Amino acid sequence: MALMPVMWPSFLGFLHFAAALLVVIRVLLKRRMSPPARLAWILLIEVLPVVGITAYLLFGEVRMRRAERQRMADVRNQLTGVWQRAPETVAAVPAYAEPVVASIEAGGGMEPVRGNRITLLEESDLAIARLVAALDAAEEEIHLLFYIWLPDHSGTQVAEAVIRARGRGIAVRLIVDALGSRLLVRSALWGRMQAAGAECVRAFPWGNPLVSMLFQRLDLRNHRKIVVIDDRLAFTGSRNCADMAFAIKPRYAPWIDVLMAVEGPVVRQLQAVFLQDWMSYTGQDHGDELKAVPAADTPGEIAQVLATGPDLRQERLPDSIATLIHASRSSVTITTPYYVPDEAIDNAIRSAARRGVRVTLILPERNDSRIVSATSEGYFRELLRAGVRLMLFRGGLLHAKIVTVDGRMSLSGSANLDRRSFDLNYEVNLFVIDEEFTAVLDHRQQSYIERARRLTLEDVEGWTRLRRIRNNLLAIAAPLL
Repeated sequence: MALMPVMWPSFLGFLHFAAALLVVIRVLLKRRMSPPARLAWILLIEVLPVVGITAYLLFGEVRMRRAERQRMADVRNQLTGVWQRAPETVAAVPAYAEPVVASIEAGGGMEPVRGNRITLLEESDLAIARLVAALDAAEEEIHLLFYIWLPDHSGTQVAEAVIRARGRGIAVRLIVDALGSRLLVRSALWGRMQAAGAECVRAFPWGNPLVSMLFQRLDLRNHRKIVVIDDRLAFTGSRNCADMAFAIKPRYAPWIDVLMAVEGPVVRQLQAVFLQDWMSYTGQDHGDELKAVPAADTPGEIAQVLATGPDLRQERLPDSIATLIHASRSSVTITTPYYVPDEAIDNAIRSAARRGVRVTLILPERNDSRIVSATSEGYFRELLRAGVRLMLFRGGLLHAKIVTVDGRMSLSGSANLDRRSFDLNYEVNLFVIDEEFTAVLDHRQQSYIERARRLTLEDVEGWTRLRRIRNNLLAIAAPLL
């Protein structure tokens, strides 16, 4: 017997209640989810019928294909098996750095090694020119990994260098993120590099989105930036393979980034991160290419790589950053384009400021994401009340990611201080213990401060009620972003 028309609303209401209850139970049973995230999802599911349930099923869990997760674990185990501690491994790091080193190692990071020489390249497209010159000097092998590689002037220069390297018989392997570098993949440059013999791989291609989303989140991305040349020289940082003019978002240009040239034993660690990705994506075995790299300087800088991703414990990156901030005694300077932290990092920053540490947080005044910008503003009042100096950069989109502590430790690389970098992206960061290199990074950050305006508590208190309501609502929803 068909349901009477008057019964349909009650029936549909019951179905929604039952579906919402099942999803809430799933949220409560889900492992590796923080209490704030659970609460935010439950509120969304209950407050927004259908929308909340759909949003959670699509974006609430870090889903990966089981076979892919297992393949990545197998590759890590294989590379760990061939890994031998280098003679440059530091047996005893300075006492002030011990908690940070231990946190990075506990999170799956590699051991600290000395004998490194790390150079901060220019804040201009000359940094790409330096990279191209190094590619042209390659003698044996080139590995490249970029989240965004654009077919603009800089991207074309690098692609042409790849083609020239193949013409000299140099082995070239390159990885680009399928979403971030989609314009390159669709361009003639991609085909030309392949025709020249470069091995080209896309990370996380979508295929059929409707089918893919059933087994894996569509927004898992490889956000790393790594170049390794001849097992002796590497480049890493926040800089994508693109012009500062950043053609896909020119209204925010110039994009201000950091690119570092790295020499010494830590190059081997960056090589290991690249090979882990390459072997996971292709199934090829190149574990025997993980060779020891001689010291570039004596005693040189102590450095340590921290590579993170969604197939591993999500807390690895924020744990290490929070530990670094907690280790501060006199100063902390942080540069990030996106500030949507977890509770541990936000508490660490405010706690450092309250105990007398000079804490400076540098953010772009104009952000390419309005939602992220408004969410960040939801944290500003408490940061300012704690004594944090908030600087808003006015010279373009500040895209660099730097943390310096006490003029002697630094962490820089591809990761933002946001939930996407913590939970969904594959990231790589370089921890360095060295006063001279930290001074170089601090000098660069001081140049950002000179191009910024200071935001005060009075400024925030003067915002309209509507703006404050919007910001605070988004800050509450931060665990979902």
